[in-house]
Amino acid sequence: MATRRSGFSRTQTNRGNSCKNIFNKIRQGQITGVGLTRGSQIPVALLEERDKRAQWQGIPVLLRRLHESSHPNSDLSKIDSMVMELSSLLSMEAMSFVTEERKTPQESVSPNTYTFDLFGGVDLFVEILMRPTLTVQGDLPILSDDLIKDCLSGLYNCCICTEGVTKSLAAREDFVMFLFTLMSNKKVFLPTATLIEDILSVRKEIIQLEKIPTLASLVQSFNQQQLANFCRILSVTISEPDVGVDDKHTLLARSTQQKTSTCTSRAESNQVALLNIPGFIERLCKLATRKVTEAAGASARLELEDWHSWLDNALVLDALMQLAIEEAEQSSTESSDESSLSSSPLRHRLPQSMKIVHEIMYKVEVLYVLCVLLMGRQRNQVHRMLAEFRLIPGLNNLFDKLIWRKQPSGHVLHRQNQNCDCSPEISFKIQFLRLLQSFSDHHENKYLLLSGQELNELSDIYLSANIFEMEALNNTDRNLVCDGKKGLLTRLISVMKKEPIDSSFRFWQARAVESFLRGTPSYADQVFLLRRGLLEHILYCIIDSGCKSHDVLQSYFDLLGELMKFNIDAFKRFNKYVNTEEKFQMFLTQINSSLVDSNMLVRCIVLSLDRFESQTKDMKVVEVFSECRLLSYMAQVENRLFFLFRLISIINVQTLTQENVSCLNTSLVILMLARRRGKLPFYLSALREKEYAEKYPGCLLNNFHNLLRFWQHHYLNKDKDSTCLENSSCIPFTYWKETVSVLLGSGRSSQCAIGTYIDEAYRDLDRDFMEL
Repeated sequence: MATRRSGFSRTQTNRGNSCKNIFNKIRQGQITGVGLTRGSQIPVALLEERDKRAQWQGIPVLLRRLHESSHPNSDLSKIDSMVMELSSLLSMEAMSFVTEERKTPQESVSPNTYTFDLFGGVDLFVEILMRPTLTVQGDLPILSDDLIKDCLSGLYNCCICTEGVTKSLAAREDFVMFLFTLMSNKKVFLPTATLIEDILSVRKEIIQLEKIPTLASLVQSFNQQQLANFCRILSVTISEPDVGVDDKHTLLARSTQQKTSTCTSRAESNQVALLNIPGFIERLCKLATRKVTEAAGASARLELEDWHSWLDNALVLDALMQLAIEEAEQSSTESSDESSLSSSPLRHRLPQSMKIVHEIMYKVEVLYVLCVLLMGRQRNQVHRMLAEFRLIPGLNNLFDKLIWRKQPSGHVLHRQNQNCDCSPEISFKIQFLRLLQSFSDHHENKYLLLSGQELNELSDIYLSANIFEMEALNNTDRNLVCDGKKGLLTRLISVMKKEPIDSSFRFWQARAVESFLRGTPSYADQVFLLRRGLLEHILYCIIDSGCKSHDVLQSYFDLLGELMKFNIDAFKRFNKYVNTEEKFQMFLTQINSSLVDSNMLVRCIVLSLDRFESQTKDMKVVEVFSECRLLSYMAQVENRLFFLFRLISIINVQTLTQENVSCLNTSLVILMLARRRGKLPFYLSALREKEYAEKYPGCLLNNFHNLLRFWQHHYLNKDKDSTCLENSSCIPFTYWKETVSVLLGSGRSSQCAIGTYIDEAYRDLDRDFMEL
């Protein structure tokens, strides 16, 4: 209850206390199971008398009457009016809660929903909904669609306004599974889906989709709009929980977690269950790529940055909700595309850009589900289906008109890690870029991002360089690539060049392009992108643009590394752009400002230098080598030692994450190349001298020893990571393992073992790194 002013009379205060006493007794009974546990146990006369004083809006009395009229053998058709009246009271409060203050339940007083829950309304609505499943014999009670809608609406509004209701519903496995069966009724689909989404978002445990009765037939019965809405629910069921998965969680913690959980996760099982549904992926591809009818006149347009004010308007919310209901009622067939909805009068009353927002919101959910499936264990199966159903060509056809339409002036940029409500269009762009990244990352299907004409260009590059075509390019089915002259990759590079310098889209754009280059370096792929001015644009962003975003800079360092690796043409272009000492020093300053962000580029330069040094008979290589500031700088052993020392210093076993473990691998690359040339003892001795110069003897080498022990623990049990290391470095993984074993050697006489260079007084090599 709200806090009362000190000016109230004693009588008013006593009345307030009487009402509170009833609340307290019921709440205490619900906790202990002793005494009053629901409002139906209180005499009607007492409820009516207290209702006038407490302004309960008649909710306890209505619930008492509803309880008496909804026993197992009652005619549920007679309770419609009572349920509707209760639901209306809750809806008005929820609408006020959502549209006005937008306060959290802890900050807001919601007397109607609180009273409804306290007097057993939530449990009673659940009982009414589930009555058909609880009837053992006789005729099953029939619930009207309006009755079901009102019950669902009441429960959802309680979830919004009253703390704890959502969690209590989420704890009822039987009720959650029952809700899924309601989704087969198209007239109650939307309120059911909304309630399920709210409930699943607070569950600690992911539900098992295979336990839903007739899951396959249920999903196949959905029209396209319903399937898109269902994807909002699926996103919660197929994604691993955040704990231990995010980059900010240490690899040590994740390793411990994986040891304790060896069985297949529920998220993985749910992904398999969805892939086993006939036609599921094909329908998602159709949803993701279907077109939106453009309005003939520009006067119908509403700029999408105004979407917040439109959606805050209750009339527009009602219009969109009604639109979805009309679509559900119209579409009893499989397809519910834009043309089949053109007869809806409501649809013509909505501004064109609201229709676009409506479609974009669907596509965000669909792309998210496809992205998660692409990153799962069934990745190859998903890839085959996405290629077969032409997802990439379809997205390419939407790129200019929907995905990357010209941004209006004054557009508020969404930056990486910024806590804000993304507009649907911003979310759509980011989800689209994440999908491209997942699609092309270490997979031969990446060439589907190109057009047939661009594939011919790649073949010509191989031919001109007298290099054999990569098998993946040769095997690409040209019937499945992008239509027209430009593929998605080229379009993406074009918009990236026009993006405002600190836009977070640059981060996702660079990640998507980088994923195309990941894996075994491809000379033709690199030249294809070099021809489009990508290297010069990246260098401009790093050196000349004044970009301050660490996320954007990191993505460009990584992309630059993949673009230049082993490619002498790229180093020649680099030297042409970085043509003054001032520019070169600025470039080095950016690299050194955050080695965690730039270490992949450092690794690229070291690897490329090692290869070029062995190509002394190639006059082109010799010429570029003699002129390139970057290669000359890294060729100096003291500079390589400087990077090695810093790389080992900025990490330890306890702080290793998926983001900074690359620093450990880059330090290993430097030492592996030194070992190849018989210089490993020199490097280890230099590290020892650096320790003593810094007056921390043993600190650096003990730390490195522990890091390498963890490296063995982490990589020798993971096939994917080891393959990535081998492909990206062109160093056999066996050599990685051998080098680590040599460095961890126990013999004091070995000149290649770390322990040899640590004085006995400072040795700390035997402690379990899990205990550090």
